[in-house]
Amino acid sequence: MPTRLDLELSAAAHKLIREQIRLRPNESVLITTDSVSDFRVAEEIAKAAESAGGRVMLAWHSTPEGYGRVTEAYLPEPLLACTSSTDVWIELNNQWLLYSSPWNKAVTNGRTRQVMLGGLTVEQLVRCIGKIDIQAQKEFQDKIVALTKGAKRMRITNDAGTDVSFENDPRRPVTNEIMYDKPGGHFLLGQIGWAPVEETINGTIAFDGAISGGGEAEIGVLDEVIVYLVEKGTIKDIQGGAKANIIRRWFEKLADPNMYVAAHVCYGFNPGARLEGTTTEDERVWGSTEWGFGYQGPMYSGGDAREAKSHIDGVCLNCSVWLDDQQLLDRGRIVHPEVVNLASRLRK
Repeated sequence: MPTRLDLELSAAAHKLIREQIRLRPNESVLITTDSVSDFRVAEEIAKAAESAGGRVMLAWHSTPEGYGRVTEAYLPEPLLACTSSTDVWIELNNQWLLYSSPWNKAVTNGRTRQVMLGGLTVEQLVRCIGKIDIQAQKEFQDKIVALTKGAKRMRITNDAGTDVSFENDPRRPVTNEIMYDKPGGHFLLGQIGWAPVEETINGTIAFDGAISGGGEAEIGVLDEVIVYLVEKGTIKDIQGGAKANIIRRWFEKLADPNMYVAAHVCYGFNPGARLEGTTTEDERVWGSTEWGFGYQGPMYSGGDAREAKSHIDGVCLNCSVWLDDQQLLDRGRIVHPEVVNLASRLRK
């Protein structure tokens, strides 16, 4: 019996499998999803992978509490065993296995393409993948990556109070989330991320979009501004109202000094993304920046992972960004002369 967006969902799933993952015949595909996620998404992606010649397994399991390493106590042993024994692992979990020990093993084994699409609904998959011109998006993101790699010093501000500066290390990678055809960790298209030199990160980071840390720190869309005061890459104070108190207590409960250390900063550039409370989508709202603290994946460090008990992400909306002395964004709008035309092709 047909249901809403059946045809559009099918097209999005095939675009993911054929254009982004570029699945080859006989490659193994593991799809994981927890009990609160939209099962239609998992089912349609499994069908698309099967039709492309993949050898497909869909693992549906109960929902863990929290993200990352916190999830491991809740996961069945067979799932832990198979996540790094596959060519492609598509993660649809609402409570992410991302940054867990099985995830780290999978993204560093030189074989597995791990694609993190956690919590996406039918509508979100259609908006954020199905409706996107992949080639135009790739050209836009490639140019942003090149400009960012060439910048030594950066500054980010927004009207909520963000004003943070830092330096980049040219030896560290800049992730470009658009194509998923090589081994390693991958995320929903429209995000570009990197790890600045930690001890150079100083200033105020004011989150006015959303915050996600799993469990009690899963705040979602914000109705107040939460502020981190950062010195040399480490949170020195958390300011705000009731929600800020929740985040502060969560950090204290984890009692892990590495949780206070910046892990990455990212741009959000998905033309279809909306701020609706799903972190995977929220972090890609056009013109935003996103900061993660705690566990640092190897795709940001360029080497070994920096361990922490968990990971927390926050979104700053409508950002202004400077690459050395050249402005890239003005309150969320592309103004850099080398990128304006590329953005216009994406209707931005």
